[in-house]
Amino acid sequence: MEQTVLIERADGVATIWLNRERVRNAFNEEMISALQRALDDLNEDDSIQVLILRGKGPVFCAGADLNWMQKAVDYSYQQNMEESLSLAKMLYTLYSFSRPTIAVVHGAAIGGGVGLISCCDFVFSQHDTKFSFSEVKLGLIPAVISPYAIKRIGEKHAKQLMLTAKLIREDEALQVGLVDFSGSEEEVDIQVASVIKLIQEAGPQAVSHCKRLILNISNQWSLDEAIGKTAQLIAEIRSTEEAQHGMRSFLAKKELK
Repeated sequence: MEQTVLIERADGVATIWLNRERVRNAFNEEMISALQRALDDLNEDDSIQVLILRGKGPVFCAGADLNWMQKAVDYSYQQNMEESLSLAKMLYTLYSFSRPTIAVVHGAAIGGGVGLISCCDFVFSQHDTKFSFSEVKLGLIPAVISPYAIKRIGEKHAKQLMLTAKLIREDEALQVGLVDFSGSEEEVDIQVASVIKLIQEAGPQAVSHCKRLILNISNQWSLDEAIGKTAQLIAEIRSTEEAQHGMRSFLAKKELK
């Protein structure tokens, strides 16, 4: 059985590699399950400060595997529901991952591949990468990836790209906000290293709490709820050892100036 996902750990950074190069990293039920397991395991690893998502071979992710789609033609409603729910849960786990996430994209991100990068906090692409919400060409819709894609690019751009399934390149991907930075492989690596450095210079607990804060503000709390909950949260954070150390160090530096 192929190892559909590879995990590397080094210096507080975990990299998940999509590892189905022979099918352009198209995902199937095995890859979805493997990604879910990897994300769950890494979420429990306190040594991880940053998660990077990449693809082996010439393409980041070509969307759904054709053999998997062929099997799905004969699925019952219940089978379709179960597999779709497993994909939806995996995407939410990536979107809500407790540490910052970076997608490094090359070659192409098609269909569900666009969904994967839409779940990440930062998206950096190499030159000549292509993107497409291709589902309507197949008589399908980008259902389970839509919450994250629409959050990233907004309703206007989602309509333009999802309804037409058109193929876009890096300039338009940057324009609509699907990608944050595009450059050569070397330039992308420099950008990734720069972001990692900034994150690792911050308090790891603070960064994790900040991700949870943004998740709650954007998806969970009403404005009325946020008044009390955010006040409670900062009161709790201020009393932590990390915050106490950080504030004292900052004040000490100010006194020396």
